[in-house]
Amino acid sequence: MAKIGMTTYLMLVMCTSMIFSTASAQCQGDFQGLIQQCSRFVQRPGPQQAPSQGCCNVIRDVDLPCICQHVNSQVEKIISMQKAAFVSASCGKPPARGTKCGSYTVP
Repeated sequence: MAKIGMTTYLMLVMCTSMIFSTASAQCQGDFQGLIQQCSRFVQRPGPQQAPSQGCCNVIRDVDLPCICQHVNSQVEKIISMQKAAFVSASCGKPPARGTKCGSYTVP
C-alpha cells in the first residue's frame, strides 16, 4: 500500500473506530468486518468502484440506518457518504430515498 494510501487507511480506521465504538453498542452488525472489507470502497479519495463480495457479505448483516445516525463530521472527512450509499446499493441493500447519513441525504 502506498504511503498516502496507508495514512488514509489508518485515519479511516481511527475515525470509524470512534463512531463504531458508540454505534456497536446500539447497532447490529460486524463493524470490524465492515472496516476491513469495505473501507477501500468508501474512502473520499479515489474513484467510485463496485464493492467486493466480502464487503457485500458484511453489508448485508449491518444495520446501516442505525450507523448513519452516528456519522459525524470527523467521519465524513474520511468516508464519502455518497460512495457508502453506492456500495450499499451495489450490495443489494439500497438506502431509502431521503435517508440521512451524517450530512448526506440519499437522493
